[in-house]
Amino acid sequence: MRQGSRAAASVLPALLCAGCAGAQSAFDTGGAQALGLARLMIFIMAVCAAVWLAVMAALAFALWRRRQEATEPLAIDARRQRRMSLVVGGSVAATVVIIGLFTVTSFWVTRSLWAGDRDAVKIDMRGYQWWWQVTYRDGNQAFTTANEIHVPVGRLVRIRLTADDVIHSFWVPSLTGKQDLIPGRTNEVSFVAERPGVYRGQCAEFCGLQHARMAMQVIAQSPQDYDAWRQSQLAPAAKPSDPEQVFGEQVFLSKPCAACHTVRGTSATAQLGPDLTHVASRSTIAAGVLETTRGSLAAWIADPQTIKPGNNMPMVALSPDELNAISAYMASLK
Repeated sequence: MRQGSRAAASVLPALLCAGCAGAQSAFDTGGAQALGLARLMIFIMAVCAAVWLAVMAALAFALWRRRQEATEPLAIDARRQRRMSLVVGGSVAATVVIIGLFTVTSFWVTRSLWAGDRDAVKIDMRGYQWWWQVTYRDGNQAFTTANEIHVPVGRLVRIRLTADDVIHSFWVPSLTGKQDLIPGRTNEVSFVAERPGVYRGQCAEFCGLQHARMAMQVIAQSPQDYDAWRQSQLAPAAKPSDPEQVFGEQVFLSKPCAACHTVRGTSATAQLGPDLTHVASRSTIAAGVLETTRGSLAAWIADPQTIKPGNNMPMVALSPDELNAISAYMASLK
């Protein structure tokens, strides 16, 4: 019995610590904004824990202390009344001070989430059921991608948030706090990634059937790698390099695919679905549901409703040869 208790006592701290790390942890911070929020949470939890311990200690003392039976139950003990008044008054004053302290510290920490935009990477993010449209704004060199955000390490990133259909919520806990995307309204959030890495984000506002499968990734890169990625994204789609890919492009442009998607450098310029110009360069498809491989692309094209029920992509009638060709073409778009 003792050995089991000791084993449980040794495993519990490890499990608690494991919850404070990972690609989507508010305590595994990758920037100043997230660090400020993590410290705020720790401070609030520590104060609340201290208050709870004080209340429990007062309760234990009251239960343990024995009082003498009063000879006159209705008599008023002036000294006791003064002590009780001091305790109640002190508790009220402490409550006011603590709430005021929480308010002030929360205000100063959340101010950092809306830092200035000098030399900022400016991004528009629009939420759909159930994917993210990401547009990089830089004068005449704007371009659009989906479900992934690439940012340079050490540089401010300012994201303008809107929604197409219902309320969504942008949340990358290792980098910044939550901010809603509301139809008809524009919100903003900013952050600085201070170390390279892949940070997972999630929609934090229930937005429909596939809410739990509406993820994103923020990929923080060195400035040189970010610039190289950006230049590659500005380029039009790669031209097919073999007969199967050529056939796949022809199928894509002749089927309803071209009525919903854009592939820059071709006649496909629709904007109902994600921009597919460099779809194979993304690590996942369907907002984090599948890793980007030729097989997963083929599975998604063949039956998107089975993989992510309720999404707006219809099933397109394709023969096996057409499906193989179009998946080959999609896999070449890097």
